Formats: sequence, C-alpha cells, structure tokens
Amino acid sequence: MGRLKKLVAGVGGSEIAEAALVIPIFFMLMIGIYWFGRAFNVYATINHAAREGARFGTAQTCATCGTPNAPPTPDNIAAQVKQALQASHLDPGQAAFPTSPPVRNACIGGAPVACSVIGGAGNPQVCVRLNVLLQAPASLPAGSGTPACGVSVEFQYPYQFFFPFTSLNMQKIMLNAGVQMKGDY
Repeated sequence: MGRLKKLVAGVGGSEIAEAALVIPIFFMLMIGIYWFGRAFNVYATINHAAREGARFGTAQTCATCGTPNAPPTPDNIAAQVKQALQASHLDPGQAAFPTSPPVRNACIGGAPVACSVIGGAGNPQVCVRLNVLLQAPASLPAGSGTPACGVSVEFQYPYQFFFPFTSLNMQKIMLNAGVQMKGDY
C-alpha cells in the first residue's frame, strides 16, 4: 500500500513535462541571439567596407589606379568596397544602390552632387560622391568652424533572418551603410 501511495503522489514525471515546455523556448532564444548577432556583424562589416572606400577616396594620389599620381576615381573606390566585403565573406554583388540617398552639395558652388553609381555583374552598386560638403554633426556647437569637404560612400546590403515559428522567418531587411570622410582636394 505504501508503494502505491508513493506512485500516486510522486512528481517524477513533472520534470519531463517542464523540460518539454522550457527547452523549445530556450532554443528559440538561442537562435534569436545568434541571428540578431549575425545581423549586427553584417551591419558592422558593411559600414567598415564603406569606411574603407571613403578612406581610399580621400587619398591625395593613387599609386594603383593606372595613372601615377592620379586621384582615386569612383570605380577605384567601389573596388575598395568590394575588396572589404570579400575579405569578410560577403557577396559584393548583393550590395545595392540606396533607395533614397541623402542630397549632398558640392564644396564649391553648393549645387547638389549626383551619385556616381558604380556596380553591376558581381560588383557592389555604390553611391560615391567626391568633393562634397559634409554635414557637421548636430552635437557640435554653433560657430565651431566651416563645414568640411570630402567623400561620401553609401549603399545597402540585404540580410535575411532564419527564425522559425516567428514572423521574422525568411524576412529580408536592407541594412544601410553610409560614410562621410573629410579629405583635401
């Protein structure tokens, strides 16, 4: 009779039932951390690629551009972006022209400068603007100096979540990369 009481009053199977409820939630949390971490990694990588392109664009001369002592061209800048994306194992062919790039004005004259759209056939589609008036950060105090001239590099890169049983599964988002860098011309 004592054995029967123990079997009826026992809670030995409750751990299994609790584990069956908790383990899927735990794995969903781990998968979410992984995919959001990967999205942040891709975002940091495309911003690094844009920064590398802008840094290259601010160079006074380019020794590898064909003509000695020639300034970098938008094609050379896009090649630097492509190289940085490939170094991080991202497909440069997926980089797309930004849907609405911000208007940038020329350093001299103030007229809007159109993007030099570079890309196609496995190359990144990048918006490159040379010799543009850079926008000063809003945190600078008024009268802190004249605005700087430089290079602007902008593009978008797609990222797709794989997050089963949620509305984010197979959801594609466009990550924006945009860098302005001061350079003397």
